[in-house]
Amino acid sequence: METDYKEKVTMNPSQFTLLADFVPGIVQEIRYYSTYNFIGDRIDGYEEPCAILTKEAARALKAVSNQMNVQGYRLKIFDAYRPASAVKHFVLWGIEDTDIRMKPYFYPDLEKQELFSKGYIASRSSHSRGSTVDLTLLDMQTGKELDMGSPFDLFSERSHPDCRDVTDEQYANRMILQNVMVQNGFMPLDCEWWHFTLKNEPFPDTYFEFPVSSEYLKRRS
Repeated sequence: METDYKEKVTMNPSQFTLLADFVPGIVQEIRYYSTYNFIGDRIDGYEEPCAILTKEAARALKAVSNQMNVQGYRLKIFDAYRPASAVKHFVLWGIEDTDIRMKPYFYPDLEKQELFSKGYIASRSSHSRGSTVDLTLLDMQTGKELDMGSPFDLFSERSHPDCRDVTDEQYANRMILQNVMVQNGFMPLDCEWWHFTLKNEPFPDTYFEFPVSSEYLKRRS
């Protein structure tokens, strides 16, 4: 969840879109709208369980989706644009030493503060620039997620894309996702197999604070 920045912060969502408008039928399980995440509460700024991205990133992801559909897969989105307020929620949670209720599920082998020192969580996230997405693949025949060797947001070396402490099939599944994302202009992250950022992102130095809300997007776009 990474990276620091020379900041410009804005509420303007005019260059953003609902991902479902670009990729009809895309599967969405927006984890930070739910309580099943590494904190255990709905995260600040997530007013609806919808994926929002810059138009450029959404366009590139549509190409990914089309390519994957031909191969028998669908995209499943866990997170896309993430408001700066959500990242602040992460940081404040990190300061609170006593709240580790989700540790068994998301960081069983790490202490809470190691999530920051090892790069899984940062005070500034590329998600807040609007062109980063967390996703996996679904098998169209079974409707099930491909086995990637670790679940989304498991903060562990097993989640590193190049980890070989997984089966050959699990590694191959990661590479199916990574290869098609890279082919369509996205860059992977070295510690999370599900995380990709558009290489030529339109707002490399701008972080956004508007809520994850289709209504807000429609009113302000």
